[in-house]
Parts: sequence; C-alpha cells; structure tokens
Amino acid sequence: MTPESPPDTAEPQSHAAPPRVGVLALQGDVREHVAALRSLGAEVVLVRTPHDLGTVDGLVLPGGESTTIDKLSRIFGLREPIRDRVADGMPVLGTCAGLILLADRIVDGLPDQQTFGGLDVTVQRNAFGSQRDSFEIDLDMPLVCDDPVHAVFIRGPLVTEVGPSATVLGALPDGRVVAIEQDNLIGIAFHPEVAGETRLHRHFLARVAAGDAD
Repeated sequence: MTPESPPDTAEPQSHAAPPRVGVLALQGDVREHVAALRSLGAEVVLVRTPHDLGTVDGLVLPGGESTTIDKLSRIFGLREPIRDRVADGMPVLGTCAGLILLADRIVDGLPDQQTFGGLDVTVQRNAFGSQRDSFEIDLDMPLVCDDPVHAVFIRGPLVTEVGPSATVLGALPDGRVVAIEQDNLIGIAFHPEVAGETRLHRHFLARVAAGDAD
C-alpha cells in the first residue's frame, strides 16, 4: 500500500506589485524616461494634473526647458501639489531641467522663475553653453554603481554650491558637481535616458521601493 503524500503546506508565493511612478509630462524628454522606467518593470503614469500626481509613489522631472515646465506647472495647478509631495518625502529624480526645478536656489534664473525646491543646492542654468557645446563623458558615481556612468550633457546646468544637507553623487574630472542627492531627491545635470543608461533610474526606483516598505 502506497503511503499518502504529506499535505502541501507551502505558502503561495507573493508577487510584489511593480512600483507606480510618474513622469511629469508637461514638456521635455518624457518618452525616453517612460521607456527607461518600463524597461526596469515600473508602472508609469504621465502626470499632467494633481489627480495624476496623487496616484504615484515617485516622480521623474525630465529634461527640457525649466522655465517652460515651471510656467506650465502653475497653469495646470501642479506647482504646489508637487512642492507638498516633495516636502512629504516623495522620491523624485530630476534630470537636467529637473535638477534646476529641484534646486532651492538658481543663480541666473529669470525674474519670475520658480522651482519646486527640496535640494539644498545652488544651480547655474545652461552652464556648459549652447546645444552645440553638448558633450559626453563617463563619470564615476560610486554611491550609485560600481562602473562609470555614461553621461550626455545637453545645455546642462551645474551645481555651484552644495549645502550641508546634500550629498554629491558625481562630479566632472575638474571637480564641478553634476549629480546630487538629498534624502529621497536625486538631481543630475545630464541625460541618462538619452544614452540608454538606466542605473540612475534603478537607484531612484530603489528609493520608491524603500518608501513603499515603510
């Protein structure tokens, strides 16, 4: 007589839901960020209204024209909701213009230009010249990954002053700061999404996942 098999006591495997993150879709290289995030398994929402913002656990501020994104955020009623979410600790990744929008201070902004703030830094807009002065370089970013990150600079800003609350993530060989982090905020002066570089997006998604786990 064949003995009965023991009952199956194994618990069903749980599959964590993918992180739900937004890309501010008012202007700029939105599509490239969406593709990068989806390639890493994230659920992506195009954020154009306060309601959209309320559905996500993290936000990407894309490259583009910081002055235009600033004005449109006010027109669409997003400026104050984004500022509130930043103050509440929502993870945010800002690239190029997004870095400007996260900075507490701008040295050469337009008279009416505003930012969402959150990063204790001073940023200079268009610090590397016009679009024809664009360049690419590999940067060491040991707090993000072991191997160098390929960075594409297109009319990029520069961090000219780093406050005590912020941490430098990356700098050019001459020491000029181009990547910064503070709590759940990450600001970089270049375009990883243009180069197909996803490790900074992965670093950002880790912040989102950590916030979900709290």
